[in-house]
Amino acid sequence: MADRPLAGCVTRTTRAHLGEAAHTQVRTGKTRQMWNLALVTGASSGIGESFVRQLAKAGTAVIVVARRRDRLDTLARELGNIEVLPADLATEDGVAAVIARLQKGDVDLLINNAGFGNNGPFHELTDVKAADEIRVNVLALARLTRAAAGPMVAKGRGGILNVSSIASFQAGPGFGSYAATKAFVTNFTETVHEDLRSTGVKVTALCPGLTRSEFHATADVDGFDSFPAFVWQTADEVAAFGLKALERNTCIAVPGAPNKALTGMTSMLPRAVTRRLAGLSKR
Repeated sequence: MADRPLAGCVTRTTRAHLGEAAHTQVRTGKTRQMWNLALVTGASSGIGESFVRQLAKAGTAVIVVARRRDRLDTLARELGNIEVLPADLATEDGVAAVIARLQKGDVDLLINNAGFGNNGPFHELTDVKAADEIRVNVLALARLTRAAAGPMVAKGRGGILNVSSIASFQAGPGFGSYAATKAFVTNFTETVHEDLRSTGVKVTALCPGLTRSEFHATADVDGFDSFPAFVWQTADEVAAFGLKALERNTCIAVPGAPNKALTGMTSMLPRAVTRRLAGLSKR
């Protein structure tokens, strides 16, 4: 994870003060939800960028968080009503900067999208790579969720959308550290969903499958091109599905019929079987 920018530097490109924005209605496909201000992590590419574009198109002010400030600045210039917050969520300074922004209490939609995967057997990963993956995918997500939930509960409204994966439903030999972190995200989100059930705060775990983005290149994973086109989704499709699922306060949202079928089959088979099948697929 090279070329990390300094965390915590905030710039603004806004049409109005973000904290004073009127409620706006998100319309993404059939999605209809009222949000004032969204904070999206991992906003510089892929599903995160799609969230930003769809929310901004609907008129929602957005705080964009990622390591690559140049990409965030480009989004701000293009879309307007964007607050830029460069932060590396693998670092304490980066997480602290985002928590401080959430504690202002004006964010009513948090999208925890930042995350990455390491390819290869866990014992072959460097200590830094393994630790950073857990810091970003697990620790940062949990801490940001906690920071956002308090003010939302106090106001009696809000939404938290945690981006997990269908990999969270079974072991993933060769990609196991990623699957394990996403298993935490799914289970954690279920818990928070129930904890906040009667508070007016909606909580959803979005569990996509194969998605056209930079994820696989970043994870240095080969072989995914062999999967048929019908199992792939675009980042825009996944983001739109996630926003609609959050509107309905769906706890676990799996986009796409192939992904639903796969997760359904996984839930019915013994874990020993799914674990062995996953292991064989890596050979």
